[in-house]
Amino acid sequence: MPSHNYPAASLPLKSSAPLDMLSGIRVLDLTTSIAGPYATQLLADLGATVVKVERPGSGDDCRAWGPPFLDGESLWYLSVNRNKHSVTLDFATERGQALLGRLVANSDVVISNLVPRAQTKLKLDYANLRQLRDGLIHVSITGFGLDGARADMACYDLIAEGYSGVMDLTGEPDSPPQKIGTPAADMLAGHDAAMAVTAALFRRARDGRGCQIDISMVESMTRFLAPRILPYLGSGEVPRRSGGRDSVIAIYQVFDTADLPMTLGLGNDAIWERFWTAVGEPQRAADPAHRSNAERRAHRVAIVAEIARVLQTRPRAHWLDVFAKARVPAGPINRVDEVAQDVELHSRGFLYAFERNGCRVPQVGLGIHFDGRTEGCAKPPPRLGEDNATIYGDWLGLSQDEIVRLRDYKII
Repeated sequence: MPSHNYPAASLPLKSSAPLDMLSGIRVLDLTTSIAGPYATQLLADLGATVVKVERPGSGDDCRAWGPPFLDGESLWYLSVNRNKHSVTLDFATERGQALLGRLVANSDVVISNLVPRAQTKLKLDYANLRQLRDGLIHVSITGFGLDGARADMACYDLIAEGYSGVMDLTGEPDSPPQKIGTPAADMLAGHDAAMAVTAALFRRARDGRGCQIDISMVESMTRFLAPRILPYLGSGEVPRRSGGRDSVIAIYQVFDTADLPMTLGLGNDAIWERFWTAVGEPQRAADPAHRSNAERRAHRVAIVAEIARVLQTRPRAHWLDVFAKARVPAGPINRVDEVAQDVELHSRGFLYAFERNGCRVPQVGLGIHFDGRTEGCAKPPPRLGEDNATIYGDWLGLSQDEIVRLRDYKII
């Protein structure tokens, strides 16, 4: 057990009921790692009952992703699994597959991250599972989608980022391509899956139809690049890495101050004028050679040099105060530890902790408010198989003796 001097120890505690938007919806989560579990955490935060089906003994791959660990759990695992139940089940066995079929029959949504070939082999594809539950919503989160030449290829976030083009556009112009500093393709695909499920549930409520949902990590990540892909398609100009400097908006980049770097976005003509007024040089805003973004782009090098000269005269805190009052978009470049200490994020309930076994387990919130409420945390990320008795008993009507026998036979 960790000592109480780790950063989560200072987070505000939260223990409250989840939102009720998806109350009554049952989701069977057959996924591992990040994308699928993030999708089902979003659904759980919105009130769905999510049952996480894991391999006996080892569970979700993500449980082993460490160090660091907290209270015996991987912190990566703890980041995407709150408000869920965990059962263990070896559904590669005949008895396990029969039990899984009964769970599917009691579910509204099934989410898998197996490639099509594996889904078909294990009879987890839509064609098979839809026969067990009328109106079933079946979600596949894979690297490349359910069809095409790459459908059965293995994929991780890193691979999807490389395919998407985002790595080629990330980093300084003279640096190698860089991965984004978070599993962006995983998180975007998970978000897409949760959004698609809510849309499919809405349609099912209207006409009773189920749905097969096909989420490709590569396509989710590539869609994220639409503002860079479309300009190429319409002009033939290939975008290049520009570091902290955007290649379209002038001026939109990182600047040094007298002490710390900051971001500055002069995204339209009015902000351009307010910036120069705020720094005490209003005559520059009136320069006819810089009156539009296109003209400022043509003189970007000279303008950047002038702004850099001005900003290096005072500390960052001074400029952030000045620009906030002048309604000029600007901000710090926070480290993760600084983000974790952000008072506003604490006050809005976005960063919090809950207690388990005397240990404060940190959480990053949903960040969406409904009628002034955001997600509760009624259930910490579950220990492996901790809900076997509850789910197998309540959902399937198994007796305690039957559950014990299944465990003895290593089916659960």
